[in-house]
Amino acid sequence: MMTAKTYGFRRVTMDDLDLLCKWQAHPHVREWWDSNASYDRETINDPRVARWIVSADERPFAFMQDYTVHGWENHHFAGLPKGARGIDQYIGEPDMIGVGHGSAFIGARMKMLFDVGVPVIATDPHPDNKRAIAVYRKLGFEPFGPPQETQWGLILPMRTRRQTR
Repeated sequence: MMTAKTYGFRRVTMDDLDLLCKWQAHPHVREWWDSNASYDRETINDPRVARWIVSADERPFAFMQDYTVHGWENHHFAGLPKGARGIDQYIGEPDMIGVGHGSAFIGARMKMLFDVGVPVIATDPHPDNKRAIAVYRKLGFEPFGPPQETQWGLILPMRTRRQTR
């Protein structure tokens, strides 16, 4: 059972490449994440994407990125409103899976994005990634179209807006 944690987000740097490679070598990451995706200075500095090392109580354990959905020609989220962001992430440390960290750190980042005015957040898990889809639903995401093939693979488009209470 997870206890209350403080999540930190710091920008990925070139010094993180070994850590990212280590995490991407784990079977639970390779199953859903392109482990052939290499990072170089140009990729890390791409202004369309904010890449983060996520820590729980100062222990790095996950990777997350958020990106402008209007940064690529013909992106599958291009119909979303101006300022919309897409998110992707994985938990790199196997002992941190299945204890509530995913929904907690994703929710923390979502709050940050909504707090700076992002109108919609979208994500695109593989339709067979039931764990990820369940986490996204818990956070308020809903599918907004059928599964589709994209340049990044088969996806289920999901989106959410700031929850008002």
